[in-house]
Amino acid sequence: MYEISVVVGKYTNKEGQEKSRYLKIGSVIDTKKGPMLKMDCTPNVEGGWNGWAYMNPPREEEKSDKPRHREQNDMDVPF
Repeated sequence: MYEISVVVGKYTNKEGQEKSRYLKIGSVIDTKKGPMLKMDCTPNVEGGWNGWAYMNPPREEEKSDKPRHREQNDMDVPF
């Protein structure tokens, strides 16, 4: 139903505009008993997370059955 994301920082794009950096922390899914929130992680934000998160419709790439491409920050942890 929704993906849950938070602002975890800022960056400046090549045009010099300041933009927000987002992290997907979970999803809202539809169950027999109604919507359910699945948290995949808790954000580590400088100064602490204020508890607010965005609920957005899933991106097209997230809806498809194709495997997701690994992001630059994904790491294999040996444990």
